[in-house]
Amino acid sequence: MLWQLMENGLEELKLLQTVLVLLTTNTIVHDEVLSKAIVLCFRLHFTKDNITNNTAAATVRQVVTVVFERMVAEDEKFKGLTEEPPAVQGNSNRRSVSTLRPSAKDAYMLFQDLCQLVNADAPYWLVGMTEMTRTFGLELLESVLNDFPEVFLQHQEFSFLLKERVCPLVIKLFSPNIKFRQGCGSSASSPAPVEKPYFPICMRLLRVVSVLIKHFYSLLVTECEIFLSLLVKFLDGEKPQWLRAVAVESVHRLCVQPHLLRSFCQSYDMKQHSTKVFRDIVNALGSFIQSLFILPSAGNTSSTSTPAGGSVSASQGSAQGGPGAAGAGGGLITQAAFEYRGTWIPLMNVSVQGSAKATYLEMLDKVEPPSIPEGYAMSVAFSALLDLVRGITSLIERELSKQEQEAAMREEAEPVSPPQRARCPQDPMAHEVWEEMVNACWCGLLAALSLLLDASTDEAATENILKAELSMASLCGRLGLVTPRDAFITAICKASLPPHYALTILSSNTANLSNKVYSIQGQSVQMVSPSSESHQQVVAVGQPLTAQPQGTVMLTAKNIQCMRTLLNLAHCHGGYLGTSWQLVLATLQHLVWILGLKPSVGGVLKPGRAVEGPSTVLTTAVMTDLPVISNILSRLFESSQYLDDVSLHHLINALCSLSMEAMEMAYGNNKEPSLFAVAKLLETGLVNMDRIEILWRPLTAHLLEQVCQHPNARMREWGAEAITSLIKAGLSFKHDPPLSQNQRLQLLLLNPLKELSNVLHADIRQKQLECVLQILQNQGDTLGPGWPLVLGVIGAIRNDQGESLIRTAFQCLQLVVTDFLPTMPCMCLQIVVDVAGSFGLQNQELNISLTSIGLLWNISDYFFQRGEAITEELEREEAVLLRQAQDKGEPLHRPFHPAPPFDCLWLCLYAKLGELCVDPRPAVRKSAGQTMFSTIAAHGTLLQPPTWNIVVWKVLFHLLDCVRKSSTTADKEKIESGGGNILIHHSRDTAEKQWAETWVLTLAGVARIFNTRRYLLQQLGDFFKAWEVLLDHIQSAALSKNNEVSLAALKSFQEILQLVTPIKDTDKLDALAMDVPPVLMESLQVSGPGRPLVRSDSLAERLAQRYGAQPSLPPPGEELDDSALWWSAWNTWYRIGTECTRPPSGGTDKLVFVPSQPFLTALIQIFPALYQHIAGGFSMEDLKKLGVILHGAVSVPISSDSSPFILPSYTEAVLTSLQEAVLTALDVLQKAICVGSENLQVMYPAIFEQLLLFVEFSCKPPQYGKMETKHVANAKYNQIQLFAPAEWVALNYVPFAEQSLEVVVDLYHKTACHKAVINEKVLQNIIKTLRIPLGLKYACPAESTWKLAVSSLLKVLSIGLPVARQQASSGKFDTMWPELANAFEDFLFTKSTPPDNLSIQEFQRNEAVDVQVVQLISTEILPFANFIPKEFVGRIMSMLNKGSIHSQSSSFTEAEMDIRMREEFSKVCFETLLQFSFSNKVSTPQEGYISRMALSVLLQRAQDVLRRYVEDQRLSGRCPLPRQQVTEIIFVLKAISTLMDSLKKTQPENVDGNVWVQVIALYPTLVECITCSSPEVSSALKDALGPFKDFMQPPVSKVQNGES
Repeated sequence: MLWQLMENGLEELKLLQTVLVLLTTNTIVHDEVLSKAIVLCFRLHFTKDNITNNTAAATVRQVVTVVFERMVAEDEKFKGLTEEPPAVQGNSNRRSVSTLRPSAKDAYMLFQDLCQLVNADAPYWLVGMTEMTRTFGLELLESVLNDFPEVFLQHQEFSFLLKERVCPLVIKLFSPNIKFRQGCGSSASSPAPVEKPYFPICMRLLRVVSVLIKHFYSLLVTECEIFLSLLVKFLDGEKPQWLRAVAVESVHRLCVQPHLLRSFCQSYDMKQHSTKVFRDIVNALGSFIQSLFILPSAGNTSSTSTPAGGSVSASQGSAQGGPGAAGAGGGLITQAAFEYRGTWIPLMNVSVQGSAKATYLEMLDKVEPPSIPEGYAMSVAFSALLDLVRGITSLIERELSKQEQEAAMREEAEPVSPPQRARCPQDPMAHEVWEEMVNACWCGLLAALSLLLDASTDEAATENILKAELSMASLCGRLGLVTPRDAFITAICKASLPPHYALTILSSNTANLSNKVYSIQGQSVQMVSPSSESHQQVVAVGQPLTAQPQGTVMLTAKNIQCMRTLLNLAHCHGGYLGTSWQLVLATLQHLVWILGLKPSVGGVLKPGRAVEGPSTVLTTAVMTDLPVISNILSRLFESSQYLDDVSLHHLINALCSLSMEAMEMAYGNNKEPSLFAVAKLLETGLVNMDRIEILWRPLTAHLLEQVCQHPNARMREWGAEAITSLIKAGLSFKHDPPLSQNQRLQLLLLNPLKELSNVLHADIRQKQLECVLQILQNQGDTLGPGWPLVLGVIGAIRNDQGESLIRTAFQCLQLVVTDFLPTMPCMCLQIVVDVAGSFGLQNQELNISLTSIGLLWNISDYFFQRGEAITEELEREEAVLLRQAQDKGEPLHRPFHPAPPFDCLWLCLYAKLGELCVDPRPAVRKSAGQTMFSTIAAHGTLLQPPTWNIVVWKVLFHLLDCVRKSSTTADKEKIESGGGNILIHHSRDTAEKQWAETWVLTLAGVARIFNTRRYLLQQLGDFFKAWEVLLDHIQSAALSKNNEVSLAALKSFQEILQLVTPIKDTDKLDALAMDVPPVLMESLQVSGPGRPLVRSDSLAERLAQRYGAQPSLPPPGEELDDSALWWSAWNTWYRIGTECTRPPSGGTDKLVFVPSQPFLTALIQIFPALYQHIAGGFSMEDLKKLGVILHGAVSVPISSDSSPFILPSYTEAVLTSLQEAVLTALDVLQKAICVGSENLQVMYPAIFEQLLLFVEFSCKPPQYGKMETKHVANAKYNQIQLFAPAEWVALNYVPFAEQSLEVVVDLYHKTACHKAVINEKVLQNIIKTLRIPLGLKYACPAESTWKLAVSSLLKVLSIGLPVARQQASSGKFDTMWPELANAFEDFLFTKSTPPDNLSIQEFQRNEAVDVQVVQLISTEILPFANFIPKEFVGRIMSMLNKGSIHSQSSSFTEAEMDIRMREEFSKVCFETLLQFSFSNKVSTPQEGYISRMALSVLLQRAQDVLRRYVEDQRLSGRCPLPRQQVTEIIFVLKAISTLMDSLKKTQPENVDGNVWVQVIALYPTLVECITCSSPEVSSALKDALGPFKDFMQPPVSKVQNGES
């Protein structure tokens, strides 16, 4: 019925409603009936009536739905019943439908016929169809497929239909689209109509395909591959615009279904020989986007082509401005758009994120292809890309997180899981799929995204693109896909930097990417490099960090946006960055540089002024951003504390290599370096302090070896800043366990501080030392085992470093010594000593050297006060070390090993001071020397006796050796001034003189120690050897050519000779009532300045007890044998004496060294002290040696420039101190002999001999070698020229000789009767010596000499002659008489003439002396003639005879005649002669004869003189005779009168008759003289004639007889 109505075209709408009602209300309508109803609706659909048409169409749709709904319901009903076995899939084309239930069968038939109809075939079931359109059929197919996918999935029959009917149909219908190429013909109509793609069908086909892929992908794997490939082809640029738009929409639909995408990947891309569909889709999208930029849309009339960059019609929401709106300078573009190389594409809001709302796929009513607005395709493609990325990343990340959680739960369940399982996910397949997905799509995505990023002008779009790149990068990172990760990061990095910015790390990285050209079915996808013409707002202008772009570079807002993304990436995904940290950090570094951020404290970057070049220009927009950026940067590195260890290492490595690059750039140019990397290394280190161990080594190694060594100062400075900040932070961080318990970590932290010492740059060392100072101030108390390291740093000073460094280091040391000695381990004390010593030795800053010596003194004080505690701790340490050494089987290495450790500490201190004592600078030497000897004096008692051995040999003698060596080789050049304007005293103006002072100090110090510590030292086995060495040093110093040294050596000699012999008697000790070893008793006198003595003793005592070595006292009565020491000293004295008094051998031209007077004096003054000790064994041999030295010393002349100070002025008769010393020495000896035993007295003669030698000096001063000495009187005092050898002045020896003579007389007085004196003919020697001055008489250098000689002779004879007479028989004096005769003769008849200026009184006084001698002869000799040899008496007689006549000298002028005749003398001689002649004591006739002979000669002579006188008188007439002759005559006359007197007194019988005859014979001659004219002669004549009256008697008978 209804059918007929339909055929008749009546009540169509009612019909349709009725059918609908019939079908929807019940399920009775089946099979043919049903098909009939459906056909009915179809037929109505194709009527001419529009309303009917549409209603029918709707009804058809509903009916189709109902049919399938019935089937679904039926399935539900039978669900619980037995499942039929799956039918075997046959090959038959037409499946039997017998297996289907009724409703299903209907649905099956309906669907099958729909396919037939669309394919333009006849239907099987819908009999009666008249016409049908493909569009409607496709719509119906689509709706069924879309609404009832489960029907097809659950029933094989339906799946079969899909495969066999639907897919081939679709592929067939697609063919015109595939073949069509746009622009083949000249016009749109030219191609054959069959082939022209038809929009309605094409669009519906794509919809069907979308549904098929979406729902039935698993059934239709192969078919889908074809569909997808077609889809990709439709995106081709040669297809019509509408086709491409529809295709893009379809692709977009796929992109929002990540699971589907994953399936593609699994099914195609991962299969071996299949098309890489997924990759192609992505690449197609990419090339699609590229093609939009490259080919402006053309060829399709419907598409609106717009001039590039121009504005689009207002309906599309474009800019208001005209074509210039987007002109240069990037004017405001309100509409979001992409712009690339002049192509401007607006961006439309196409769909909500994550859903694919299509526009053109929904245009079911359109028959003609619609016109597509510009930018639509781009916008859809853009959304598709973003959705694709979003989908993939969220899908994979979700699943990853799920896996990680499961893994974590598993680990909790079984905590001891093997490590390899912990990492690997359960499903390796899943991982492979994800990796494949990423690998397949990253290239295309990257190409498209970078292009879009470059072209984007919209902040939101840019943000989306960046997010996509960011999430891809992060995903790749999580999956461990390094190349894609780096590629995405590189893209972001590049976008952050200005265009064409040459950054090697990026270009090298993209090089290998951009070389790959991905081809997609003949289309090439090129990696796009950012173009420079993007019209962007410039927000910052700055300096490039790289070398290539000169001038400035500009940053746009987009660059800043990218930078923030980069920061975000690093911040949130730092753990996955791995090696690409380098990319990220490199880029950030450049951006930071361009923005002018500079590091400040702790490594935080703050906006700073640019240091050079045109300064950075920032817009306000960026200015507000900068603090934020700076903050994010800091947070980025703070968040490094949440990275795992591996990622942290990646970060550190990246920073290090970045820093290396920055350093390479900083080489060779003076541009300011980039400090980004260093600052960030510091920041990273500081925030990861809790796990500092894992990054400490790479971090500090880089900073130390690279940064701190860099030539660029700013770079270095930051390197040092970083290291020191890290060390300080590390030490102050509250570690767990604390550092005090984690020694290894503490040393690890301190080690870089030590390493800094190897850096030569002063600024680095300065930082290092400042750091040490701060560490000391803050953590000084807790350094513990770190002390050696810290001290090592302080002590690592070198002379080539500047003063300021040394000063800073020294401040540290001072702080250590003042505050931290008690807190450091005692093992470090030795290091402190070494360090202090090294500051003493540095030569940059004298004051520091001197102060450090003071520090050593303070350190010694500290040792002293804490002695016991230090000893105990050191002993503990020592025990441990010893054990370790024994375990290793090697000896213990420690300086001064065998000594106890506390003593070793002292020894190190002394050794250091010893080194300083030989420093090149005199002030240091002096200070060190004083300190050293003071400390030894003050604290020496603390040392164990065996240790003294080391002190003596290794310290003191070693020092003496060094000083002696340096002194002898020191330079004699004059030093002009002592640095600055300090004038140097002339006594210190050469190095040699300065060393002399040191030698003096050292020698004196050592001698003092020997003196004060003698008791202690004597107990050491080798004291005698040490004594010898000391004496050797004294000797070499004494013989040195420097007066100061030599004199001081003697002082030291004196000091050691005043040694007290060690205490022998025990009672002294008892008085002390304590058993302190005597060494301490001495220490009471010699302890250091203001020491608390009692403590020192008790400490020494305790230490002594500790080592059980109480110095033992010698048993009472037993004396330590000292004589060997004293004899050794005597030998040294003798050697010094002989060496220094030995005259120079060379010629006179060389400058010779002559020892000074004070030196010689001191030398001789030592003898008495020395003699006390050796008196017992002093032999004749020794006396001779002494004599040689005394004689030599006295002979040494003085340099004429010093003579005014030493010599008395010539007129004073004073001894020099040297001469006094010599006499004192002899005096000491003589006194010793006097009280000594008999055998000593044999030495008397030797002493006499020595003294007599000195007496001779009065007349002939000693010669000193071949040197010419000037007599003192004519030495030029003031005219000594510089550089000319000084003249040498012989001393005035007269006072010395005279003094010696007095000593001789004294001594002879005491010893005249000694056997030795008699036997050794001392008297004879005295006379022999005196004979010299006596003989010279007036020719003596000093008049006093011969006078003294005479008086001495008289004294000696008065004592000696009686002895000689007693000993006459022994013959011991036989040889003395001739000497005496010679002496008398030489004196009385001297060959020298008196000086012309002698006054008469003087002459008379001298004559009186002569008279005294004659009187001595008359009283002491002549009366005892019978005991005296006859020859002697004969000589005396002839002398008297000579004196009575010959004594007048012929050389006088007449004026002096009367005085110079020595009349008194002649008279005495004559009287004595006569007295002796006529004395009745003539023992032998011979003697009488001699005197008679003398008398007759005398008378004869008188007769001759008188006669000659008379003769001459007559001849001369009136002229007076010569004065001389007159004098002579007067003398003769006086002699006659004297003779007359003598004859008168003598007994007549004693007078020989012959005499009388001669006397009387004179008378006539006398009378003849009366005529003389001279009154003097007359008066003398009167005197002579007077006595004759006594002889005038009346003649005897004989006479009378004669008359007769």
